[in-house]
Amino acid sequence: MTPAPQLPEGRVLLIVGAVQTVNILDFMMVMPLGPDFARALDVSAAHIGWIGGSYTVAAAVAGIVGAFFLDRFDRRTALTVALLGLAIATALGGSAWDLPSLMVARVLAGVFGGPATALALSVISDCVPPERRGRAMGAVMGAFSVAAVLGVPMALALAHHGDWRWPFWGVGALTLVVAGAVWLLCPPMRGHLANGQPPVENPLKVLSNPTARASLATTVTVFSASFAIVPNIAGYLQFNRGWPRDDMDLLYGMGGLVTFFSMRWVGRMVDRFGASQVATVGTVILALDLLCTFVVTVPAIPVMLLFVGFMVGQSTRTVPLSALSSRVPAPDERARFMSAQSAIQNLASSLGAITASQILTTDDTGRLIGMEKVAMLSIALVLAQPVLMRVVTQRLSLRSATEVTP
Repeated sequence: MTPAPQLPEGRVLLIVGAVQTVNILDFMMVMPLGPDFARALDVSAAHIGWIGGSYTVAAAVAGIVGAFFLDRFDRRTALTVALLGLAIATALGGSAWDLPSLMVARVLAGVFGGPATALALSVISDCVPPERRGRAMGAVMGAFSVAAVLGVPMALALAHHGDWRWPFWGVGALTLVVAGAVWLLCPPMRGHLANGQPPVENPLKVLSNPTARASLATTVTVFSASFAIVPNIAGYLQFNRGWPRDDMDLLYGMGGLVTFFSMRWVGRMVDRFGASQVATVGTVILALDLLCTFVVTVPAIPVMLLFVGFMVGQSTRTVPLSALSSRVPAPDERARFMSAQSAIQNLASSLGAITASQILTTDDTGRLIGMEKVAMLSIALVLAQPVLMRVVTQRLSLRSATEVTP
């Protein structure tokens, strides 16, 4: 096998972090902008959810389709093409004239955004050795915090002082710049093709591998648990716990700022202690936070602390998952596996959000009714993660022992 490109790890993290930032921002900014484009396009507020759903479903389908062929291409070329497509689709969203045209643009964004995520993580796995991969994943996943702390408020400010279309055009232009950086700063990345192009295979073949099945099952528990809560937490804290609407930016900004640093610490802990052990700590933090926020509702604990605890618990679970999952596939099937994982992630996110919406109702004051049931379901899923990750870890250890046995 040809060794991975001799690309400095710092540059790898910077480039992949930029890719993840524009990709996450492209997704995160849409829902906060919903009231703005709903008024401008005469869209019912009840239909705003379709916009986010169209992206998620498209990204999931693209992940499945991309699993057929992404490992057959140079990583640099494939990632550049995905980013160019994402840039064009995002800009088209800013040119929409009604709900269907905006949904078509968001579907196109999902088609390119899903593979971009899989390819970016494949680059990390190709260029960073396993003993430092936890720290690398923690640094790259800090892109979520950057998007939350800086990107979304800037998008909202652009829409407030200009027009709702400006954030779409701005993020499209930024994505175009990142695509150029990938092409100019990354060398060709063909190490996974050293033995020739892998044959086109059914991506569902990955399910025949017990280790892959356990890894993907872990992904389902993590993201379905998260997205049962994430779409509803702002409304719950505002209407049920009395957090002022004018201070929501402060809440998200503080949560994003803390996780920006905590993710880096978590990555180092993964490299030092192992993914399963760190994920167990995150599980305890998140389960207790969900219990105190939604089930027993301890008034003495400040809302800000509960929200920051939720964000920290989430990051302390997702970084170990990413680091461990990167060890599951062989190099020549890495993008294929990451695409399947991206698809599962998007489908699990949709499943969590839809399930929660079926449980919840609202009263005349806007209070969410049934959030404690959603939280208990989420806690049950959260508790499954350490068990599944331990299974994956044991299988990977067994595989390693088998590979070195004469």
